[in-house]
Amino acid sequence: MKKILLAAFLLLSAVFNIAAQTKTDLSTLQQRFVDLKFGMFIHFNMPTYWDADWPDPEASPALFNPKKLNADQWAKAAKSANMTYGCLTTKHHSGFCIWDTKTTDYNVMNSPLKRDVVKEYVDAFRKNGLKVMLYYSILDTHHRLRPNSITPKHFEMVKAQLTELLTKYGKIEALIIDGWDAPWSRISYDDIPFEDVYRLVKSLQPDCILMDLNGAKYPAEGLFYSDIKTYEMGAGQRLDKGSNVMPALACLPLQSSWFWKTNFPATPVKEAAKMVNELTTLNNAGCNYILNVAPNRDGLFDDNALAALKEIGKQWQNSSGAPKLAPTGEPIISTNLAKHKPTNSSWSDDMNIMDFANDDDFTTSWISNTTVKTPWWEVDFGRDTEFNAIALTEPKANISSYHIEYYQNGVWKPLVTGNTAKRVKIHRFDTVWGNKLRVTIDKAEGQVSIAEFGVYNEKK
Repeated sequence: MKKILLAAFLLLSAVFNIAAQTKTDLSTLQQRFVDLKFGMFIHFNMPTYWDADWPDPEASPALFNPKKLNADQWAKAAKSANMTYGCLTTKHHSGFCIWDTKTTDYNVMNSPLKRDVVKEYVDAFRKNGLKVMLYYSILDTHHRLRPNSITPKHFEMVKAQLTELLTKYGKIEALIIDGWDAPWSRISYDDIPFEDVYRLVKSLQPDCILMDLNGAKYPAEGLFYSDIKTYEMGAGQRLDKGSNVMPALACLPLQSSWFWKTNFPATPVKEAAKMVNELTTLNNAGCNYILNVAPNRDGLFDDNALAALKEIGKQWQNSSGAPKLAPTGEPIISTNLAKHKPTNSSWSDDMNIMDFANDDDFTTSWISNTTVKTPWWEVDFGRDTEFNAIALTEPKANISSYHIEYYQNGVWKPLVTGNTAKRVKIHRFDTVWGNKLRVTIDKAEGQVSIAEFGVYNEKK
């Protein structure tokens, strides 16, 4: 018995040692991601069988019937374009799961295919020397995970599904999440807590990069709710290629939309030369480029898409190195405790009053009247609140010196003194308790303005 217990102890020690060795610092993971440069997005799910990217959420699993499904064709097509990885839509907004999940009957095993598409995809891409990423939608109209209808059971389903995806298919380089905190999804990071999901992902696969496709809501200079800045180019989101300092991802479909449509075989795809030019420009700015190719209803790429990928591979050889990026620091991942709380300030400029600085909208701002020599802005939590991080974001970088105090037991106490000229100013510190926070601007190069003031209590 002692030998068995000793062997078990040694085995557990070895497992923990391996886990410890595989955890990599975020800057290294971000650089590795940017170094991958070019990958294939694969939108293949229930919408493939409709001429709509958002099909009927009650669509029968019987419709999902790719009779010639061949993930090896996808992988070889990616290789022909000199891509380095793939990313598959495991579940899109209508909730159909294309893996063998135990969380719902609305999945591929109850379709005519009765095969785990996620497994076939990861096996094929790895066999062809490509890395594997996955896409997952928080918004789920079939399971009623949608605005004003979210329950604790929904959150448990999300966690269970992500656990399956991150434990059944080997190493997942990155997880792209969609349908979350976007104006069209209207599911906030409070409805489905971002920090809990983020920490779950990292507990299962510490080296898995997590990205939320809603990155355009947040300023380009700061890392909020994502390990990588994201830009959905098909929705008009564009990275500033001349000033980008963040590791980034840009995505675009090769065809006219994300999921396959009946007119795709006879409709020209985007020109290879334009795709290569976009790819090269983005890579030079520290941005990874993921190009979507939509399989048809048989589960294969159309001939025109295959030809375009081969031509891209002829024109782009992936020969130069990616730029080396400066460390970003850890992303903001927890709930903003200041959001929509009562505020006060020194004299504002016209109607740009104090509550615009904590309205969860980076396009609006509190603006100080120019006659105020030492502007200040204050948020009132209404009760003692613990916090350990602050993010102050300006519309543009004007504030160069400031100090922040917290109000505890009737006394203002010093917390942070800052002199950074960056547009996004993030401070982390030991946890304190207070019922108010105040920032006072000591020096600014132009008119003082705050787009958003965030206060966070990050789990340690």
